[in-house]
Amino acid sequence: MPPPARTLWTDYLRSFITVLVVAHHASLAYTTFASFNAQAYILSTHPIVDSRRWVGLDIFENFNDVFFMSLMFFISGLFVLPALHKKGMAVFIRDRFYRLFVPFVFGVTVLMLLAYYPAYYVAHGRHDVKGYIIDYFTTEAWPVGPPWFIWELFAFNLLFALCYPFMKTTCARLSALLAQLKDKPLALAGIWWLLTWLLYVPLALKVGAGTWTGIGPFDFQLSRVLQYLGYFILGVLAGNVKQEAGIFSTGARWIKSWPLWIAACLLAYALLTVIPPFLTRMVKTGALPELPAWLIYYTIYVLSCTGSCLAFLASFRALAHTPRSWWSSLSANAYSIYLVHYIFVVWCQYALLSAGIPAFLKFLITFVVALLGSWLLSDGLRRHPLVKKYL
Repeated sequence: MPPPARTLWTDYLRSFITVLVVAHHASLAYTTFASFNAQAYILSTHPIVDSRRWVGLDIFENFNDVFFMSLMFFISGLFVLPALHKKGMAVFIRDRFYRLFVPFVFGVTVLMLLAYYPAYYVAHGRHDVKGYIIDYFTTEAWPVGPPWFIWELFAFNLLFALCYPFMKTTCARLSALLAQLKDKPLALAGIWWLLTWLLYVPLALKVGAGTWTGIGPFDFQLSRVLQYLGYFILGVLAGNVKQEAGIFSTGARWIKSWPLWIAACLLAYALLTVIPPFLTRMVKTGALPELPAWLIYYTIYVLSCTGSCLAFLASFRALAHTPRSWWSSLSANAYSIYLVHYIFVVWCQYALLSAGIPAFLKFLITFVVALLGSWLLSDGLRRHPLVKKYL
């Protein structure tokens, strides 16, 4: 069947997740678990860590972290095969190189260099541009920051494009099987959950949930690399059929049940928030071995990830039908907002360090400044033909 064109609901969902990314980074300076390492600030939980904290931001930050980048990879995969079929492998790879890899190189070499300077000043207590640049590329090992997603997405695109000629038939069959689940919501949720569990839990148990690795700016979260690749490929398969024939058809039963998915999403995350303290106490008292406790935690974690992804996909598919000028502008600028927002986030958090106001207010100020600042900057830069070519 002919593949789908770009749709309003996917663009609006992608831009919404970008807003969540900005809010996520704006919150990290004010979580109760935040810590700063003056010897190597890259080992800190965030470049700027404030003395003002609020546990509510822990809950918000963790809710995002469980699902939103997995969903971003899924959405990114939706339009891979339409582009590959239209352009051919060589042109597709060339376009992805310009669209993803070039902005990544600029981001980690220039934009992140601008973003991390406040962290260097807080760590060393002096302004020294030359010393900062040397430290950035040596001690901090060329930190990647938010552009990690861009280079990893480019790698997934490149890998799939090179392998696709050898698995066209397999992709078509898997896409057809996935499409058959549009009116089987429980089967869809169960398979999605099982796939996420298999891609994430064994690797997380082996290497640790927070383990990152890589060379220089080519850094990635080792515990989630299979999950992100799996979600990307799942998106590719979902986008390989005409929208009205696939799982995102307007008449699909699981789409019509979007309020139930929202309730399931909230319930799953509530369990993820409430259950771990009980598991910790049981392990400490010897009532439960450590491995079963981790398996229970990761199973609930995967349930929350699955529930959130299905809830956002179903809700935006069911509700996002009418274009809004401001949201269309946000969608058009979402990619460049992702690239530049970290500069506004870190510098604003640094400027608020001495402000005697509550953590939530600092978060709110940082979020608004970062979102509006990066949005306005993006809108201005994209008016230049050369910038618009890449962004």
